[in-house]
Amino acid sequence: MIEPMTGRDASIIAAQLGRPPRAVVGVAHRCRCGKPAVVATRPVLADGTPFPTTYYLTCPRATAACSTLESQGTMAAMAQRLAADPDLAAAYQRAHQSYLADRRRLGEVTQIAGFSAGGMPDRVKCLHALVAHSLAVGRGINPIGDRAVDSLGDYFRGRTPCARQG
Repeated sequence: MIEPMTGRDASIIAAQLGRPPRAVVGVAHRCRCGKPAVVATRPVLADGTPFPTTYYLTCPRATAACSTLESQGTMAAMAQRLAADPDLAAAYQRAHQSYLADRRRLGEVTQIAGFSAGGMPDRVKCLHALVAHSLAVGRGINPIGDRAVDSLGDYFRGRTPCARQG
């Protein structure tokens, strides 16, 4: 469920990103301390530029953890598993369709029609986008995103306290 973004949320997100948020519809996931961790965005920026990333990871801790996973070769390992497991590939295809349906509810942009994020439906390209999708929609929709969230550690599974900064 996407929550409306408050002025406080906008300030926190700007601090998280180091710039004002763009095309944000609302907060799609909050960390345990209540701060925005994932925002939902419109499929087009104010200047008319298509923006296919419907769910955008803003939490600096999650972003850093995803970058670490990517640098450790996690995407390549997940891509190999995806190529070898037809059931996983079918579930990932369904995740792609789910993502597209979510974006269509926010608006239609022909330039990005059929394109989701994170490499879906047949590649593993960006764990940041896949984690954002899983956190926003909950477990069981994006199997690769769920696996990436599981790899991020206890904090992202709700087992360790959040550092309440800002």
